[in-house]
Amino acid sequence: MRFPRDDRIIPPKRRRLLREGRYEEKEHAAIMAALRPDDVVIELGAGIGYISTAVARKGARAVHTFEANSAMIPYIRAVHRLNGVADVALTHGVLGASAGRVPFYVRRDFTASSLDADPGGRKGPAVAVEEVEMLDIRAVFAEIAPTFLVCDIEGAEADLIPAADLSGLRCAVVELHPQWIGAAGVAAVFGAMAAAGLTYFPRGSQGKVVTFRRHW
Repeated sequence: MRFPRDDRIIPPKRRRLLREGRYEEKEHAAIMAALRPDDVVIELGAGIGYISTAVARKGARAVHTFEANSAMIPYIRAVHRLNGVADVALTHGVLGASAGRVPFYVRRDFTASSLDADPGGRKGPAVAVEEVEMLDIRAVFAEIAPTFLVCDIEGAEADLIPAADLSGLRCAVVELHPQWIGAAGVAAVFGAMAAAGLTYFPRGSQGKVVTFRRHW
């Protein structure tokens, strides 16, 4: 996979992980093992475009990805172009329990940017605050009808996943952030999945990256 040279987005350590195939290694492995050609994939948190590119290259019926950080949108599009991916629907915005506008806190390390003004831990202070569009997650799911959810949204999973109608999903791969959401947040994610008929799938899970599947 090819990436534009930009040391602000891909510093040397991240570039080395990409070169060695170790970037987002657990998440990538879980998704590739579970993905089917007829899946409609929705990705929450597009990052550098790595996962959406990998999914599109492997083959899925449709790929929809959402990213809150406006600075990342042109870079993600460039990654898609460099890798011959033309059929990923990329949307700038976040999903939530209702539609509106919300503040998004941009941090020096883009991977630490989030909707949380003060998440604690080692994220560091925000260097900018952007107002981004929030789309109603139930309306988006109703329109897209996803069968496969990929979610890596820096702790927002604890509130967002329980707000979604997950009944149409066949599979979900979620990166949890227990350092910010705590035991209650982890329980909220597992509870929402269980209520939708999706069960924790141990063989597709490693540490904070957890897979949920239906009928396994």
